[in-house]
This record gives sequence, structure tokens and C-alpha cells, in this order.
Amino acid sequence: MTSSQPDPEPVRPAAGGVLDRALALVQFLRAHCPWDAKQTPRSLQRYLLEEAHEVAGAINSGDPAALRDELGDLLLNVAFQVVIAEEQGAFSREDVVAGLEQKMRRRHPHLYGGEPEEWEAIKARERAARPPAGGLLDDLPAGADPLLRAFQLQARAASVGFDWDDWRGPLDKVREEADEVREAIEGGDADHLEDELGDLLFAAVNLVRLAGAHPSAALGRANAKFTRRFAGVERLARERGVSLGGASLAELDVLWDEVKRRERAP
Repeated sequence: MTSSQPDPEPVRPAAGGVLDRALALVQFLRAHCPWDAKQTPRSLQRYLLEEAHEVAGAINSGDPAALRDELGDLLLNVAFQVVIAEEQGAFSREDVVAGLEQKMRRRHPHLYGGEPEEWEAIKARERAARPPAGGLLDDLPAGADPLLRAFQLQARAASVGFDWDDWRGPLDKVREEADEVREAIEGGDADHLEDELGDLLFAAVNLVRLAGAHPSAALGRANAKFTRRFAGVERLARERGVSLGGASLAELDVLWDEVKRRERAP
């Protein structure tokens, strides 16, 4: 007796590594599921970005099980991009891995018989070897998160010497931009205010970079800290019969300060 239903499990490749199973899974899905079959690199882009952010969230949570699951979701999205490219004849999985291997060899010469070299210097040389594509900033991904793009723009400009000597310059710039934001708020021009707020954020990213941190990581820590402390405020409010919606800011500040003191206590 035959059945038109697909096998309940995709056939695993006879040879190859564990990650090849992810590619085989996507091939199975595209062969048997109408939704998966009609997807394109562009239609899947938003899911790829969402999963990358969820991986970052799992890392920040410190939950290994959540990180395992989110890495699986991200791997599925990467596998979709590779399989679709193979279907279209754009490139193969071997091309992807070979390109990665070659890039890492170039960027880690000290591991392959060469002399140690600064990462940014290596990347600058790679960019110089490419065919001209316009300005220095033109090939940076325009669709990146604005916080990440600000960091990338600044780092790229720094690669040709357009940079502060140390963190003191951008710290002064943050103070200057904060004063200009105050003036814009008092001026009442919404468009001008948005410009000045953008300048302040851009300057803050530059300060984070020159201080030796990454803005996404630093902001992620701040978000996690606020979430943790606000949850503490909610717990204290419940214990003391305080209504969050009915409490004054001064009352909530008392709870907030107590949560902070408990965190800092030995």
C-alpha cells in the first residue's frame, strides 16, 4: 500500500557533519511544505534578524537551554539561506565554508605561519583590494540596527585615522550634545530636537566605542539591569500593598533605591 504523505522524518545525509542535517531538514521542508517552498531570501530576512536578536537575549539571560533552542532557530534560518542559494545556483554550502576558512586564515596570519597583525589593519587591506565601490562607508549594511550602524560607521572612519585620541574627546562631545538637546527642547522645534537627540545618541555610541566596549552589549546589560530592578520594585510593592499605578514617583523611588541597596549588599 502506498501513501502520498511525505515521510514523517527527513532523510539524513549518509555522510557529512552534524550541521549538514540542518541543510537536509530545510531541503525536506521545501520539498513538502508549501509555505517553506515559496520562501525567498528576502521574505526570510525578518525572521533571520528576529532570531539573531533572540539569541542575544538568551545569552544575556544566562539560560543554556534557552540559548541552545535559539541557536537552533538561528541555524534553521541560516540553513534556509544556504539551501535557497544552492537551488538558485548562486553558490553552494562548500563555497560558504571555503570563503569562511579563507577569511579566517587572512585575519589570523599568526596561526598560519605569518606575523601577528591588527584586526582592523587586515580588514582595511581587504577593503583596499576590492574593486572600488564608492566611498569608504558605502559597503556597510544599510539595514543594520541604527545602534550597530553608528558603531560600524565610526569604526570604519577610525580605520583611516578619523578618530579621537581616547575616550576623553567623545565624553566632552556627549556633554556638548546634551546641552544642545536642552536648548532644542526649550526651543520647541520637533525636527530640530530629533536631530539633536540623534547627535547625542551618536556621540554616546562613540564614547562607548572609545571606552573599549560595544554599544549593543552595554545597552543589553543596562536593559537587563533595569528589568531585574523593576521586577524587584514590583515584588516589594506587592509585599507592602503598594499599588504601582496609584503610587507617587517619590514612593516608587523609595522602592527602587531599596532594590538597589539589596543588590549591592554582600
